[in-house]
Amino acid sequence: MDTRLADFIRDTPAGQEAGEILRKCVHCGFCTATCPTYQLLGDELDGPRGRIYLIKQVLEGKPATEKTRLHLDRCLTCRSCETTCPSGVKYSHLLDIGRQVVEAALPRRIGEALPRTVLREVLPRPAVFAPAARLGRLLRPLLPSALADKLPPAAAEPRPWPARRGKARRMLALAGCVQPSLAPNINAATARLLDRLGIELFEESKAACCGAVRFHLNDQEKARDDMRRNIDAWWPHVEAGIEAIVVTASGCGVQVRDYGHALAGDPAYAERAMRISELCRDPAEIVVAERESLLGMLAIARRERGRLAFHAPCTLQHGLKIRGVAEEYLMAAGYVLTPVADAHLCCGSAGTYAVLQPELSGRLRQNKLAALNAGTPEVIATANIGCLTHLRAGSQQPVRHWVELIDEALT
Repeated sequence: MDTRLADFIRDTPAGQEAGEILRKCVHCGFCTATCPTYQLLGDELDGPRGRIYLIKQVLEGKPATEKTRLHLDRCLTCRSCETTCPSGVKYSHLLDIGRQVVEAALPRRIGEALPRTVLREVLPRPAVFAPAARLGRLLRPLLPSALADKLPPAAAEPRPWPARRGKARRMLALAGCVQPSLAPNINAATARLLDRLGIELFEESKAACCGAVRFHLNDQEKARDDMRRNIDAWWPHVEAGIEAIVVTASGCGVQVRDYGHALAGDPAYAERAMRISELCRDPAEIVVAERESLLGMLAIARRERGRLAFHAPCTLQHGLKIRGVAEEYLMAAGYVLTPVADAHLCCGSAGTYAVLQPELSGRLRQNKLAALNAGTPEVIATANIGCLTHLRAGSQQPVRHWVELIDEALT
């Protein structure tokens, strides 16, 4: 794609990156076939190719408009287009640059800016989010449906973490910002599973939000501060020799895996950020390395457990490029996996998207649940807290993290 960037960005790191990404795009349009919003709306500007043109125009000096922002806001950042693209276009990185430029050039009206500010300031702070979630449950009948959907009933107390026995193999877990309040058993179940494999898992209380919430709401500098805080909190454990940083929410995992890129221009953190990205692991990647041991345990515990539909989060299949792992272990535990049509398409959660774009998000969830329920499953499994809470709000079947189900199968 021929590109002539404007003076304000041409020689900046963001401009250089954007130029490289734009030049890779060959206008083929394969991306539109797998774009959830294009499938719903049928508008070229609501597909990756159209959004690339909009970003290109702004970076070349054309004024940003409300229409430009509307189409960029509608993007889920699901990265399905990146999986499809034959040219390797890093669309998500270009979108981050484009959104930030548009946001700086076109301040939002107060009514539109306020919910984004609340989301940026509340979600990344567990000490604020936890009491807010409890209050929200009490006031749930008074809340907008898009927000009430995100507040499931109070979670049951998690089963305990295994006792720390000073194992030779140790891994660090990201607690996250909303998961401890919405689904506190996920990390505990992961710790119990890894304990059976001879691995000690622990959390560092000084770490919190991975930075994804603020980053994708165009507050990228504060998001980088979130990343730096986590790096500082984790670094003593890295120096002590932990094997990995385990991130049980695939949405957070994609962000942590991207620390090296996000902080590449920070000389004080670039090297450490890259090391953190290298250490980041989804639970699926851990169990793949322990495949024979875990399959042996599941063979002993195997029994008929009913029908299950697996929803592969976009961040798992398109962001982390992990496919088929959870499904193998669920089948080994005795679940019968049902087919899911259009499994590559987003469920509509996409972080804060379900709150900020409730109509599109609701349509995507309806389509996803129809696909998941076509095989009449008794339970739905997934790998990301955002997808879990979003689907659970509209599902008649329980929605669980797949690691919880494996942990229960071995108990």
